Amino acid sequence: MERIEREQVDYFFIILIILLTGIGMSFLFSASYYHSEKLGHGPLNLFNKQLIFVALGFIGLVVFSRLPLLWLRRAVPVLVIATFVIAVLPLIPGIGLELNGARRWISFLGYSFQPSELVKFTVVIYIAVILYKKEDRLDRPIRTLLPPLIVVFAYAFIIVLQNDLSTAFFIILVALSMFFIARVRFMYFLYIGSLLIPLGAIVLFTKTYWIEKIVTFFDPARDPFRAGFQIQHSRIAFELGGFLGRGVGMSTQKLGYLPEADSDFIFAVAGEEIGFIGLAALILLFVLFALRGYSIAFKSKDNFSYYVGFGLTTTIFLQAVLNMLVTAGLVPATGMPLPFFSLGGSAMLLTLVMSGLLVNISRARESGGGYFGG
Repeated sequence: MERIEREQVDYFFIILIILLTGIGMSFLFSASYYHSEKLGHGPLNLFNKQLIFVALGFIGLVVFSRLPLLWLRRAVPVLVIATFVIAVLPLIPGIGLELNGARRWISFLGYSFQPSELVKFTVVIYIAVILYKKEDRLDRPIRTLLPPLIVVFAYAFIIVLQNDLSTAFFIILVALSMFFIARVRFMYFLYIGSLLIPLGAIVLFTKTYWIEKIVTFFDPARDPFRAGFQIQHSRIAFELGGFLGRGVGMSTQKLGYLPEADSDFIFAVAGEEIGFIGLAALILLFVLFALRGYSIAFKSKDNFSYYVGFGLTTTIFLQAVLNMLVTAGLVPATGMPLPFFSLGGSAMLLTLVMSGLLVNISRARESGGGYFGG
């Protein structure tokens, strides 16, 4: 009976993963073929590259859905150190790949990997281990909370050096959300905020590029052909889509008007092609994914699985929310990809690996501990 229970899987959650990946790849094909052809590689080149990472991602999903979570817990020191090393590589000349003034990627054999995506994953696992081991000492911030915060801020600092302020703040936000569900005292968040807000303001004003993003958010028409170009054409895409959309594959804004149509602004392309009603269905899928992910976390039998499940679900869902808000012009541009949709092999790979760990936790939940291993 125990063996049978261990094989029980949250099939509804797996269906959601397959649906989001399949729909995402369909829109990626639609949004990327013009860009791919313009680069001189043929209309399917970008799509085929992403397809390779989807295949690798599903292999990772299967592996991490069956990986004993005790092994993952024990591997955290190695994971943290290895992620630090990999995160620094983009800053090394000859190894890092620079694009649009940012050094966020490692290039190899015609493919690129963005270490900050691995950082998102590592931070969740690391914070989960710390909270699990020290949950009875969370009222001692110097010994319990300060060390993991130093590690998270060190990751954030490396990512800021890569000219990626949004991701740096994102991983800090995810870490703080995990502290919150661990019931860390509210006063400690006030202390962290009193440090983080002025520090963030100082970092923000170190680069004109970041200031322009904020100014453009409040007034896109101020610089319509440069800083405000993307968001204005994103809004045009939504307007052209209307209620029912122009039809899948029929977007015009992806034909050079929306420079990042296949990555950060793919949601706008979807809006033009399937309209308001189609976007509502997509948003519903993401909401169902989040609800199921949080349900898996909250029903888990041990606190490590609970923290991991909450952190991974928050990482994926919050990225989706931020991406949608950016394309709608409701928050400043963040550079956050739309999970399962945006072009970017490392983001797709890590999203599927995270989903695999959530499936793992759902399996362990069914057996009263299952693959956790004690």
